[in-house]
Amino acid sequence: MKTIPEIEAQFIDDFNQLENWEEKYDYLIELGDSLPEMPAELKTADNLVKGCQSSVWFATRCEDGRLFIEADSDSLIIKGIVAILVQLLSGQPSSDIAHADLTMFETLGLWRHLSSQRSNGVTAMMAHLKQSAATCQIN
Repeated sequence: MKTIPEIEAQFIDDFNQLENWEEKYDYLIELGDSLPEMPAELKTADNLVKGCQSSVWFATRCEDGRLFIEADSDSLIIKGIVAILVQLLSGQPSSDIAHADLTMFETLGLWRHLSSQRSNGVTAMMAHLKQSAATCQIN
């Protein structure tokens, strides 16, 4: 399995090949469309990320110190960002997730192209997953 920095580098490379933000938004939507469907029974209040303008759910489970993630969102663009987080973090050692800097979104320029509410939501998603990883490390 690739490491978090290796996967980040691949996403950065993929985004850099796109010529403009319309293409980058289309790519985010494609990523969201490729996300496996999340079972309805996992869309609970406990799995709902607080602090997001859109509805975002992360169902996590810990196996042998690795965090596995199922996720969904009701927003096309945010679902693409959710898909990036799932590809980046699901199956990774919880200690690696807890210590990941996740500056990739800044490198990609997403912060400049998202509303402040959406940027806050992405920050809330990352905090939610880091907390799940921290809990996985303890158990």
